[in-house]
Amino acid sequence: MNKKNSVLKRIRTNERNKASNRSYKQMIKTTMKAFLIAVKNKGANNSEDLKELNILLNSAYSKIDKAVKKNVIHKNTGARKKSLLAKHLSN
Repeated sequence: MNKKNSVLKRIRTNERNKASNRSYKQMIKTTMKAFLIAVKNKGANNSEDLKELNILLNSAYSKIDKAVKKNVIHKNTGARKKSLLAKHLSN
């Protein structure tokens, strides 16, 4: 392996970015899972459940949009995830 300073710095940078990207992706998975579980358990029968589901949905949308903005996930992947959440809410 080449021992140039630029190569070593890129390795350090990539490791740092990988850790950051992992945390964003895990955050998205966690919020999506929480929303999907809430939809499965509560449904959209009364207004209180619907308000709570909308809060969870907005939180998930926010996390997905932030990941797209920071180029952690592709914009089409973000759109697909948001569409999946909206579909589950409407059903």
